[in-house]
Amino acid sequence: MPPTSTVDRPSNVSEALARGRLGIPSVIFFVLSAAAPLTVVAGVVTTGYGVIGVTGIPLAFLLIAAVLALFSVGYVAMSRRVENAGAFYAYISRGLGRPAGVGAAWVALLAYNALQVGLYGTIGVAAEPVLDRIFGGHPHWAVVALVAWALVGLLGLLRVDLNGMVLAALLIAEVVVILVFDLGQIGNPADGQVSFTAFSPDNLFVPGVGAVLVLAILGFVGFESAVVFSEESKDPKRTVPLATYLSVAIIAGLYALSSWTMTVAVGPDQIVAEAGEQSVGLIFNLAAAQLGDTAVTIGQVLFLTSVLAAMISFHNTTARYTFALGRERVLPAVFGRTSARSGAPRAASVAQSALGLLVILLYALNGWDPVVQLFFWIGTTGGFGVLLLIATTSVAVIAYFARSGGGETLWRRAIAPGLATIALFVIIWFAVANFANLLGVAPDSTLRWALPVAYPVAAVLGIGWALLLRSNRPDTYARIGLGAASATAAVRPEAPASVEATR
Repeated sequence: MPPTSTVDRPSNVSEALARGRLGIPSVIFFVLSAAAPLTVVAGVVTTGYGVIGVTGIPLAFLLIAAVLALFSVGYVAMSRRVENAGAFYAYISRGLGRPAGVGAAWVALLAYNALQVGLYGTIGVAAEPVLDRIFGGHPHWAVVALVAWALVGLLGLLRVDLNGMVLAALLIAEVVVILVFDLGQIGNPADGQVSFTAFSPDNLFVPGVGAVLVLAILGFVGFESAVVFSEESKDPKRTVPLATYLSVAIIAGLYALSSWTMTVAVGPDQIVAEAGEQSVGLIFNLAAAQLGDTAVTIGQVLFLTSVLAAMISFHNTTARYTFALGRERVLPAVFGRTSARSGAPRAASVAQSALGLLVILLYALNGWDPVVQLFFWIGTTGGFGVLLLIATTSVAVIAYFARSGGGETLWRRAIAPGLATIALFVIIWFAVANFANLLGVAPDSTLRWALPVAYPVAAVLGIGWALLLRSNRPDTYARIGLGAASATAAVRPEAPASVEATR
């Protein structure tokens, strides 16, 4: 009997996502678009050089890639057993118990929403040089943000593979222009010599290394989202591992190469001063000198599309987290419904769009700085939340395999996740200690503690909600972490004697 195809069909169950629509390339496009390569290269890298003053950033990207690769060993091993659009939420529920999972879910919603809405603060700046060249002027940032908001909201209601095709086109062009810029920089070395001193450990392990490591890991935010699309993948057991490992490798190679070629073009001894003076404009000014104005124009257009692509990717990721919680009745059931036509999480996507509109209007009406107070403060805080989730998930992977480790090697179930956990919590410690520096505020600023404290508060509230569900709605509590199984099968409350039911 020939195999039955599941490709390109919405599920007959309104609480299940469309199956079989995404292959490995499509998932990678979602992941890399969330990482926003040109935004990181033009913004994060130059900030690291100019503000922190550490020249070992290329090595920092490789070091963080090694840590995330270790984390991915256990992460993808668990993905073969747990297929759920909730990803971190589902993994932590299975590993550390349902209350911890719901707490993590609330942290994830806060973090990914912060990353998503934060991007609306920079879209106006990204569009400014492009609109100036075309029209000789530019509208208020909120007008540009609202246009982007409408486009992202529309795409969020369409089929996920259509979103993947849009991201593919934007991302390929973005990566090509980054590589062209890199070739221009390495082909025109300062003083006629190509220097590799940026890869020296002596230039990384200096005062400020903590802030650099945090900035580096923020550049990888999005790599973990391959699991979010597992339910919509053609072959999750193959797609998720390959997409995760390839994404980490591609991001690391691209960022390490680009940050290194900047030091080659400017000179390792001048990169801090030049980045501090030119900021985001550094990469475009180098391109103008080496490749001409046309290359700069193309780069500026793709900088704009880089931000737009990240918006699309984070919108889809956040909507699927909301969907996963609605499907299991942790959030209202309406969020757990999909469109009969597109298979997209319709209500969750609309809710995400409504939040984005509220934030844009709030900042515009109050005259708040969209770049510093929205993009930088809120976006950085969102990235920190994802770091907390990655570290907690690493612990959950160890706990999960400690109870059900059959079929996995000791390396996959304990050693690699254990090493990753230690490294991730060291980075978290650095992040907390340097949070004022990351935000660019005074050490005694209220923001220095108020923004990171939002996550433990969200986690405690989520745990409290899970405990209320266990007491008052045991049928809902029993659904937590089950994914599509919670929609396709009747779930009965488990007996009190069951260890799993009490977790």
